[in-house]
Amino acid sequence: MKRLYFLLFSLISFGAFAQKTEQRTIVSKKADAIEQKVIAWRRDFHEHPELGNNEIRTAGIIAKHLESLGIKVTTGVAKTGVVGILKGGKPGPVVALRADMDGLPVTERVDVPFASKVKAQYNGQTVGVMHACGHDSHVAILMGVAEVLSSMQKDIQGTVKFIFQPAEEGVSAGEEGGAALMVKEGVLENPKVDVIFGLHINSQTEVGTVTYRPGGTMAAVNDMKITITGRQAHGAYPWSSIDPIVTSAQIINNLQTIVSRNLNVTENPGVVTIGAINGGVRSNIIPEKVEMLGTVRNFSKEDEAMFIDRIKTIVTKTAEANGATAEVKIPYSNHYPVTFNNIALTEKMLPSMQATAGADHVKLKPPVTGAEDFSFFQEKVPGLFVFLGGMPKGGDPLKAPSHHTPDFYLDESGFVLGVKLLSNLTLDYMAMKK
Repeated sequence: MKRLYFLLFSLISFGAFAQKTEQRTIVSKKADAIEQKVIAWRRDFHEHPELGNNEIRTAGIIAKHLESLGIKVTTGVAKTGVVGILKGGKPGPVVALRADMDGLPVTERVDVPFASKVKAQYNGQTVGVMHACGHDSHVAILMGVAEVLSSMQKDIQGTVKFIFQPAEEGVSAGEEGGAALMVKEGVLENPKVDVIFGLHINSQTEVGTVTYRPGGTMAAVNDMKITITGRQAHGAYPWSSIDPIVTSAQIINNLQTIVSRNLNVTENPGVVTIGAINGGVRSNIIPEKVEMLGTVRNFSKEDEAMFIDRIKTIVTKTAEANGATAEVKIPYSNHYPVTFNNIALTEKMLPSMQATAGADHVKLKPPVTGAEDFSFFQEKVPGLFVFLGGMPKGGDPLKAPSHHTPDFYLDESGFVLGVKLLSNLTLDYMAMKK
C-alpha cells in the first residue's frame, strides 16, 4: 500500500513538473516571438523619457497596449500610474507585477540612434532627461509579459495585476508619489494582491544572469538636510566670525565615524554620504550659513534608528563646540524602507528562476546599498525583487558605466529573459498555490 501511495505521488509530481516544463516552453516561444517588439518599445521610451509624476506619454502608450490585449485598465493611479488586471480562466491567487516608469535629470552622452535629447524643468533648473537607470527596459519587459500572459489567459490559474509605477526615483520636498502613494491609493486591493514580483536591470551584471538575495537586498534610505548657522565676517578677520564652513567640514568628517565606530559591520553595511554643500558667495567673505544635503543607508530598523540618533548628536554637538547652531531634517523629502525579499517566497521561487535562466546563471548577490521604493509594496504583501543582467557578455563590471550616469548603457539582448522570468514566476507561483 505504501508503495502504491509513493507511485501515485510520484506520478502526480511528475505530471505537475511536466506541465510546468511544457508551460515554460510555451512562454519561451512566445517571449522569443516578441523580443524585437520589446526592444522597439524600450528604444521609444528611451528616446522620450519623462521625469517622475510626469510620465504622461509613457502611461498613454502602456494603457493603449494593455487595452489592445483585452486587459482591464485603470489610469491616473498615483498621478500617472497605470494598472492592468488580467483575470485568468481558472481560480487562483492574485499576483502583482511591477515596473517603474520615470527617467532621471541626467544629460545623455551615449552614442545610440535613440539617445535622449529631452530637456525639462527640475527643481527650478533646465536639465537633460535620460533613462539612466533602465526603467524604460522595465516598462518594455512588463508590456511583453502582459502580451505573453494575455495570450494564455484561459490557462492562467488566478489573476495578474500589472502595476506600472511613476516616480520611483523620488519626488521633490512636499510632494507625494511613487509606490508609497500607490499603496495609499489602494493599488494592492480590489482585487487583493497575494504576492508581488519585480525586477531591476543591472548594467554591471552580464546578460543572461539573474541575481537575487533573500531578506534585506536593498537598503533603507533617508535623505537629510543640515543647516549650520554661524556669524558672518570678512575673510581677512576670521576671529570675528563663527565659521559655518569650517564647522561643516568637521561635521562631514565626524559623520564618517558612525560607520567606522558605531555600526557592527559584521552584520550589516551602512552609508552616510554628504552629496551637496552650499555656502558663501565669494572668496573673502565668511558666510553666515551653510546647507548640506546627504543620504543615509541601512539594512535594519535598529541600525536606521541608531544612525539618525548619532547624526543628530554629532551635527548639533559639533556645531555647538564651534559656537554655531545646527538644524537637522531627516528624512528631509524621501524615505524608503529596506527592500526585503520574503525569505520563504524566495526559497519557493528559486527553482522557477533556475529553470528559466539555467541554474548556473542564477546567483546569490551581496546586499545593495542602493534603495528601491518597491519596498513599500513588500511592507504590505510578500514580495520578491530580483536583478537582471544588462551588461554585454565578456564585459568588465568595474568598467561598465554605472546607473544614474550619462554613459549608462544596456545590452538589449538581455530583455527577453526578463519577459520569461516574470511570466514564469507568475505561472509557477499560481501552480504552487493550487
